[in-house]
Amino acid sequence: MNNFTGRIPPIYLEGGRLRSLNLNGNQLEGSLPKSLGNCKRLQVLDLGNNNLIGTFPYWLGRLPNLQVLVLRSNRFHGGMQDFNGTFSFSSLRMIDLARNEFTGRISPALFDNFKAMRDIHENKTGPSYMGESYYDGIYYDDPIIGPIPKAVGELNSLIGLNLSHNSLTGNIPPSLGKLAALESLDLSSNKLQGRIPKQLTELTFLGVLNLSRNNLEGPIPLANHFDTFSNNSFGGNSGLCGFPLSKKCGNNVGSESPLSTVAEDHESERALFWKITAMGYGCGLVFGFRMRYIVFTTGRPRWLVKMIERNPQNRIRTRIHRNGGRRN
Repeated sequence: MNNFTGRIPPIYLEGGRLRSLNLNGNQLEGSLPKSLGNCKRLQVLDLGNNNLIGTFPYWLGRLPNLQVLVLRSNRFHGGMQDFNGTFSFSSLRMIDLARNEFTGRISPALFDNFKAMRDIHENKTGPSYMGESYYDGIYYDDPIIGPIPKAVGELNSLIGLNLSHNSLTGNIPPSLGKLAALESLDLSSNKLQGRIPKQLTELTFLGVLNLSRNNLEGPIPLANHFDTFSNNSFGGNSGLCGFPLSKKCGNNVGSESPLSTVAEDHESERALFWKITAMGYGCGLVFGFRMRYIVFTTGRPRWLVKMIERNPQNRIRTRIHRNGGRRN
């Protein structure tokens, strides 16, 4: 956040102990010096918001400890489909390529090498987040053109995924439903199309969802806790329908609010309860009258007759019926 101009000097020697280099928010230009590849201990490289040029620096993948790479808002260009896996980026946990001039498809091989994002490490003290030391409180948006690779769904330890404000096309990969640790998903302001995959409803830790301003269509899935997301999560998709949007689906699938559905279920249960109660009461009443008639005409069973005759009113009625006339 200065006004530094010029090029980044190639002063990085073998054996350097540099761990973090943050030149974000300046007016630096030119290409990245290859001597940065000598900084084997480098963990954070933030060169965002400058005027740097060149193709994607695959050679940074040789840095064994690099965990954060920020190249956003520069003039990097060219394709990323020729990545052959020579450079591993095995420790990378955060990458931001937003607002550059990259074109074409992103090679799935690039994601295949993100080992630190793929492997799940159990932590009994709770999840740990990159950025507590260097980037506390800083959040990233992501312009890239092309579809979202299915290989992203293999990043099992990924906590947040933000690909917003790009020109991404194609469908949302159902494989994203395998990101079991995902807490935040932002795919807004792209050109994504097709239906929202129902597999996203299986993301039990997902607390933030933004699919707005795309070309999505069809009913919004409501399984599990997916119905807790607001209208803002789905707005700007003219083809979407169903709760929480006001637009109803043509076949009524997903078009009703869960609250109305629950209310209707309660009404149905209540009506069923009273029907069963009335049937039981009616059957019991008929059975009672029939048993009373049998007892009075036959005088059996004797124990029941004696029980009834203990009541004076019942005794009078019994004698009237048995003697065939009124007694004075």
